[in-house]
Amino acid sequence: MDNTPYHLKSWQALFKKYDKGDLTANTYHQEISGIPIMDTLKRLFGRDHNEDQLKALLKEKEDLYKSLYAPFAAPINGLENFLTELKNAGVKMAMASSATMDDINFILSHVPIRDYFDVIIDGSRVTKSKPNPQIFLKAAEELNIDPEDCVVFEDSIAGIKAANSAGMKVIGITTGNSADKLQPSNLIITDYTDLTFDKLAALFN
Repeated sequence: MDNTPYHLKSWQALFKKYDKGDLTANTYHQEISGIPIMDTLKRLFGRDHNEDQLKALLKEKEDLYKSLYAPFAAPINGLENFLTELKNAGVKMAMASSATMDDINFILSHVPIRDYFDVIIDGSRVTKSKPNPQIFLKAAEELNIDPEDCVVFEDSIAGIKAANSAGMKVIGITTGNSADKLQPSNLIITDYTDLTFDKLAALFN
């Protein structure tokens, strides 16, 4: 799901409305992408907003994002075929996202891939956000798989750092950042079209 541009646009609209300056794509990728929304809101608004006001801002941001992304929600090319191949091969899979469960459910209502995943972990289930590896280590624990036997797919800089810190293999997806920013990665892809179970297994050879 290439939703990064729509998250960026919704943040830019929020910045503009509340006089937080111009949000560049570079700043978004470096400081916001992959980080739980509430963490960013607390950093930006925490001094003069209480918890209820921050929750209202979170809902406003999410509503902006949903209105922008809903008409274009679709899986990245090749994703469903790739997930089917992995499922048929008996690979355990987790979705580990810094997003809220509401955001995850919104995506999965438009892109029907929920049944491929054995575990879904949202940002509320961890106490430390990316680039801390906690969310990926929790996913591995719930799948009952050693971290060194896991592969993480990531499009955010914070996520790449978290996956490496977790000691996992990393595949960077250039939907949000250029390949040079998604390093170190074991493999870089633009979509899932040419990715296979055998290519995934080769990362461990």
